[in-house]
Amino acid sequence: MEQAAAVVIAADTLRGFVADIFTAAGCARDEAERIGRYLLSANLAGHDSHGVIRVPRYVQMLQDGRVRAGQRLTIVTETPTHALVDGNQGFGQTVAPLAVDLGIAKAKQAGIAVIALRNAGHVGRVGDWGEQAAEAGLVSIHFVNVAGSVLVAPYGAAERRFSTNPICICIPVEGGPPLLLDFATSMVAEGKVLVASNGGKKVPDGALIGPDGQLSSDPAMLYGPLGNTRVRDATKGPGSLRTFGEHKGSGLAFMCEILAGCLSGGGTAGPEPRHGIANGMLSIYLDPGSFAGAGFAQATRDYVAWMKAARPASPDGEVLVPGEPEMRMREARLRDGIPLQAETWSNLLATGEELGIARPEASIPHRDPR
Repeated sequence: MEQAAAVVIAADTLRGFVADIFTAAGCARDEAERIGRYLLSANLAGHDSHGVIRVPRYVQMLQDGRVRAGQRLTIVTETPTHALVDGNQGFGQTVAPLAVDLGIAKAKQAGIAVIALRNAGHVGRVGDWGEQAAEAGLVSIHFVNVAGSVLVAPYGAAERRFSTNPICICIPVEGGPPLLLDFATSMVAEGKVLVASNGGKKVPDGALIGPDGQLSSDPAMLYGPLGNTRVRDATKGPGSLRTFGEHKGSGLAFMCEILAGCLSGGGTAGPEPRHGIANGMLSIYLDPGSFAGAGFAQATRDYVAWMKAARPASPDGEVLVPGEPEMRMREARLRDGIPLQAETWSNLLATGEELGIARPEASIPHRDPR
């Protein structure tokens, strides 16, 4: 069970605080607000691993020159139906939506488009990019890798060879929220281990593996001794994350390296030296009107209704479609605020204090209703 949070912050307050931090760190105000909006989007969806817990790490990367403020896309190659674009090591929250915009425009014209993005900063919650395409009425599929980041052991190995390599598929639903499948190919995302290291929900048993092949759930296996480090460093730990689904998750992670890393030319999680890490993302955009036409929307709604009408496995259970838990979490957190673990909150405050940003006044102690 997830441990009680130290504070609960109103979404608008937390978003503004994060934007102030990135403004003070050297970003233009519009970019700082964009970073804050997308990090908050992850927290609102319940994916705290990709939310404001990343702020100290992002600021450190900016200060170290491993991510760059104020970047735009460079188009490397382009046709009416595809493009290879370079993110110039810009913030993922800036260059990824630009790449999605390009894919939307091409798919609207041609019915289909493929965009390969390379050399982007951490693109965050990939579901945001699927939702952006769905708002434009498009189906989208996204494969992501992280060049320069080695975190995950392949099936049968006790040594890192992949990153967490997420996959996202998003389907627009006329008159309702999209169907959204968005998951890391590791058993848990690295950010969930980060949350656990800050006193949050524990990672599942066996989500990590040591160099001797022994399974573990200890975040120190990934980060090394936790101590008082504000910015966890996953290169310091002796062990690895494991893929989900044994050989199946391992195979998907491998293909993400090939599609998002090799095909984009942005590089893999492999041994080539590089300054910092960079996301690659291969995205496919499909206009339903060029395929099933007007029948797509009704067929999708009919199938969703039939699936949700399946008999639950337990009397108090419910059958959910992809994206439904995130939608409900967003509604709850917009209403009740965003819970943060004590160490996540203190690290965020310390980062703000170093940059001269005052502590938000709207933080309240969290009281567990149990």
